[in-house]
Amino acid sequence: MQGDESERMREVGERYRLVRRIGVGGMSEVWHGHDRVLDRPVAVKIMSAAAAGTLGEVSGVDVVRTEARSAARLSHPNVASVHDFGTSPAGGEEVPYIVMELVDGQTLSDHLASGPLDWRIAVRVAAEVAAALAAAHAEHVVHRDIKPANIMLTPAGAKVLDFGIAAAVGTPDPDPEGPVMGTPAYVAPERFDGLPATPATDMFSLGTLLYHCLSGRLPWSAVTNTELVHAQRFNHPEPLPHIPDLAPEVLDLVSRCLDKDPRERPTSLVAALLLAEAVDARVYVPIVSMEAPAPRRTPTFDQRAAEAATAVALPVGSSESGPDSGPESGELPAGRHRAVS
Repeated sequence: MQGDESERMREVGERYRLVRRIGVGGMSEVWHGHDRVLDRPVAVKIMSAAAAGTLGEVSGVDVVRTEARSAARLSHPNVASVHDFGTSPAGGEEVPYIVMELVDGQTLSDHLASGPLDWRIAVRVAAEVAAALAAAHAEHVVHRDIKPANIMLTPAGAKVLDFGIAAAVGTPDPDPEGPVMGTPAYVAPERFDGLPATPATDMFSLGTLLYHCLSGRLPWSAVTNTELVHAQRFNHPEPLPHIPDLAPEVLDLVSRCLDKDPRERPTSLVAALLLAEAVDARVYVPIVSMEAPAPRRTPTFDQRAAEAATAVALPVGSSESGPDSGPESGELPAGRHRAVS
């Protein structure tokens, strides 16, 4: 739904009045809307009629409904909430829409247009994004499109937007033969090999995001998306410039997030804890029990992660919590968070 047709659609779901369009993408557009029932501003994301028909054999409406249900389970101060889902007639078809929290602020991409961020701000933002991902991964939800345009900076902190296109861990793309969902510069290399999105793929995106915030550029130099994808899959990222006073653990975290082997990437919970410690920030992470990981290439990273997690985590104390529990296995309890400083 684009152009004149979208201008004519001034209301969806007999409840949400469309006030003005605030964003347009390849598959959807986002409107500043007004919820007439609860009398509050909302963001309404409407999928284009053309895109709804390009999701393979699965109904586009079913795909968006399933993903909206996954995202609606999340409740976290650094996540823009999903309020509602519905369909509205457009061009002779039922077009799905998602109603989300309207977040006031500037996107991280707007801030990065002026160059790299101060490392303390960059690390604090990344810590809050990692905390949001930890909450999502605890619910078996992966974002699939972490990038500066989907991070809103507000006086209350960073907000991760667009969980409306999130999916359950391991869910294949609706059209395996179609393009990979996400923004190429931030997509993990294994996704281009046809593997489904996992928490580790979100962590690759987080590493790219933090690298971009610290340096003002992407980890790989490329002119076209094809060159970029090739570089992500086969080349090492370019070294970060020297940043005075930046903790070595942050540099190591970026390196591990960008590892081509998903198994070498840290979990979102570990990343949130380490990044928060690096700037003495407060983040909200799921309460979990966490055993110290076995030392690998950088014992200092793992030891500090284990110490930080042990200091703030409360044991679950249930029989389901075993050696395999954690943010990757989906055994984390839902809806419980605590502040970490």
